[in-house]
Amino acid sequence: MGQLDGKVAIITGAGSGMGRAMAIRFVKEGAKVVAVDYAGDSAAETAKMAGGDCVAVSGDVSKAADLDAAIKVAVDNFGGIDVLCNNAGILSMNDVETQDWDEWDRVQAINCKAVAMFIQKVVPYMEKRGKGAIVNTASVAGLVAEAGGLAYTVSKHGCVGITRHAATTLGSKNIRVNAICPGAIATGMTKGMDMSVFTADKAIARTGQPEEIAAAAVFLASDESSFMTGVPMPVDGGWVAK
Repeated sequence: MGQLDGKVAIITGAGSGMGRAMAIRFVKEGAKVVAVDYAGDSAAETAKMAGGDCVAVSGDVSKAADLDAAIKVAVDNFGGIDVLCNNAGILSMNDVETQDWDEWDRVQAINCKAVAMFIQKVVPYMEKRGKGAIVNTASVAGLVAEAGGLAYTVSKHGCVGITRHAATTLGSKNIRVNAICPGAIATGMTKGMDMSVFTADKAIARTGQPEEIAAAAVFLASDESSFMTGVPMPVDGGWVAK
């Protein structure tokens, strides 16, 4: 038996990196998965890699209509929604002196607003199931200031705030909301970056792997974490412990 047997999950940003690892691991754990990504071809490749019950959807998480479309796929194909992984995100390393404000708007739309919007949209479907689990991908940049640029740091602090707020308001509906706060992870987003700048002085002085974030997502999505909600959980090699 898998930790997610019988559960239906929507995972955003599933075309690569941590989202792809989540989709593959969720299917292995018995879940039926809707893999959403802006790059539809990449989402389709994830679905092929995951095998089992995994359906790809092309969608921009900042657009309400695309979120509605992903929900429809989950309901039409699998009958409902038990888990939402708000994993899609974009990186910005500009500081306050160099911040481009069009970029700012895009980062907030994807990393922050889309998280809250998708939560709002899935709540009625989780209520029908009697419970639900929402896992948001925040960042150590949502806990400390050194991990990203201005827009990214603000957006991930916002993601943590959304997580805590939603947890307090949705607990009575038996819907849990938690966040993963990854440290330096080897993904396409960080390709080409000198990751030793972020890892050299950490307790575990290496770059994390997407599969390690996927393992945390399985835990938070499963009944093993049934008494956890409102938690921004670092998976960061000891970054915030320093």
